[in-house]
Amino acid sequence: MIEYVKKIRVSVGRGENRFTMSRGSFRYQEQVYTRETLHRIRAGKTDKGIRILFESREGERFLFTAEEKDGLIRASLQPVGETAMNRYRISFPAEEGLHIYGCGEIHSEFDLAGKKVRIFVAEHQNTSRIGRKLVRKGLRMKSAEKSMHFSRYESYYAQPTFTTSGKWFFHSEAKGYSEFDFTKDGRITYRTQEPPVFWIGRADSFTDLSEKLTGLLGRQRPLPDWVYNGAVLAVQGGTEEIERKIESARSAGAAVCGVWSQDWCGCRRTGFGYQVMWNWAWDRELYKDLDKKIEEWRGKGIHFLGYINPFLAIEKELYRYASEHGYCVKDKAGNDYLVTITTFPAAMIDLTNPAAWDWYKSVIRDNMIGLGMSGWMADFGEYLPVDCVLFSGEDPYYVHNEWPAMWARLNMEAVREAGKENEVFFFTRAGYTGTPASSPMMWTGDHHVDWSEDDGIGAVIPATLSLAMSGFGIAHSDVGGYTTVSRMTRSRELLLRWEELNVFSPLYRFHEGNQPSRNVQFDEDEELLAHLARCSRVHAALKGYLKALEKENTEKGTPVMRPIFYHYEEERAWTEKTEYLLGRDILVAPILEKGSSRREVWLPEDAWIDMLSGEEYCGGTYPAVATHGLPPVFIRKASTWRELVTDIRKIWVKKKS
Repeated sequence: MIEYVKKIRVSVGRGENRFTMSRGSFRYQEQVYTRETLHRIRAGKTDKGIRILFESREGERFLFTAEEKDGLIRASLQPVGETAMNRYRISFPAEEGLHIYGCGEIHSEFDLAGKKVRIFVAEHQNTSRIGRKLVRKGLRMKSAEKSMHFSRYESYYAQPTFTTSGKWFFHSEAKGYSEFDFTKDGRITYRTQEPPVFWIGRADSFTDLSEKLTGLLGRQRPLPDWVYNGAVLAVQGGTEEIERKIESARSAGAAVCGVWSQDWCGCRRTGFGYQVMWNWAWDRELYKDLDKKIEEWRGKGIHFLGYINPFLAIEKELYRYASEHGYCVKDKAGNDYLVTITTFPAAMIDLTNPAAWDWYKSVIRDNMIGLGMSGWMADFGEYLPVDCVLFSGEDPYYVHNEWPAMWARLNMEAVREAGKENEVFFFTRAGYTGTPASSPMMWTGDHHVDWSEDDGIGAVIPATLSLAMSGFGIAHSDVGGYTTVSRMTRSRELLLRWEELNVFSPLYRFHEGNQPSRNVQFDEDEELLAHLARCSRVHAALKGYLKALEKENTEKGTPVMRPIFYHYEEERAWTEKTEYLLGRDILVAPILEKGSSRREVWLPEDAWIDMLSGEEYCGGTYPAVATHGLPPVFIRKASTWRELVTDIRKIWVKKKS
């Protein structure tokens, strides 16, 4: 890679940013005042790499260095002396025909070759996008389920990291806004607004490449053993409702390992739907005797999960305490900065304030772990405004991207300090550099309750695989999606298909959605309950296999859900985003189209066994039929986990009959 880096081209300039935030979505405009390409005046070798001195027309100098360190290349471009430049562009050659993956979590695309990708953490969804989709749905336009134009793309988890089909990665240490330009075949350009510092690593295999990348970024810790014992049901509305739904699921033969009640702290009914009251304390009226029930459920192998985020409801007591103690992010007038989320304003805890940090950890330890929770959704992290005032005095522009990583670290510390690392976990949706080392699991965000490629069920696989190629190897999605608006409601078919997909992921967890009464839920009739029973028991049957994959991720950074090219470097594999490998041995090809009971399945060159029929296949393309039960799933004939075919077949045949 040093040979590539030698051919680097560098431009510098001066400019100004203009950000406008609306509900976590950031409109970005840039005014560039000057820009010029630097010319080389001196180049030479060092003991471990190279040094190149660049100079501008005005005589400003910039030193580029690249050195080998622990099997990686660390490179940087630094001004020699003072400079007013705040725009840097580095461009270097790459192999022609290169496929590119990562940049955090990308929902609508997988191979990023030919794209420009912005790196700035934001709300993935926004009201204008949803509005356009609803109009298309109302007019019954075919484009309603298609992807939006990539130039408008925003992501909960943006990270200046990409991996290539050439088995090398690039990772930048940038904190502020940056962009990758992959539109020119044979050349990659990276733009940042601070002197660039970056790492490049190469390996002979993707497993070795993941090990190097996660060695640099950090790895997820093991999940509690119980998460693999079946389904985590989403239930809201109180203790009695949990009891009723547990009983109906277990009576139908379902394996239930958890119940997730995001309204444990109360609810707020808004025009958007049934939402959580952001006051992180047990709502004793809604959830009577919850502490006793949590112990009772745990005795049955059912763990209780909750919800928290870094905001506070301004009408409740936790906010009053935080505000009185100066624990909230401020505006420029010195008032608590209130951000509108969906339909209501909320305050943000200031994670740069050590006292606020410790207090919020105590809220998690006392009010959540102390209540008996075994886990929670650690939501949000993307909304820090760039015009706020922080306790630390730092420029919020440079803290914005790091905010979700800080939020994950706070949750991790709370779990660690409670001594519950082997019993309790949490899952996050937002991220940046630093998140992989702190968060044990991602979930792929608030998907629409539809079949769309960029927001619905069709987005789950590319989002998960892009995370995998960014160094984050454990992820799952909300079964059934979340966002319900107007005509966009969850159908029975969508729920069944989403369950079939999530069975073959590390966590099989449901969501009721923001308007539960308008969405089909898992227990609405006997057929749905039978489907839950079948899927939950299949997930439990995969426990040994999933735990072995988790161990690989923890020790070496090998992702649990992997792109097919990870082990099969065939032409189609480089762009495949509707199938994936669960570990080395299982290939999953979910049904992702409305009204379909069949799909084309592509198998790479190997010997495969259909896990439902037991039939054997070699590499190639085959028509697959999938009635509601399980998606087309295949296991390598050479796998040491061949007994899973018998185990899963028994569950499927028994429940179908």
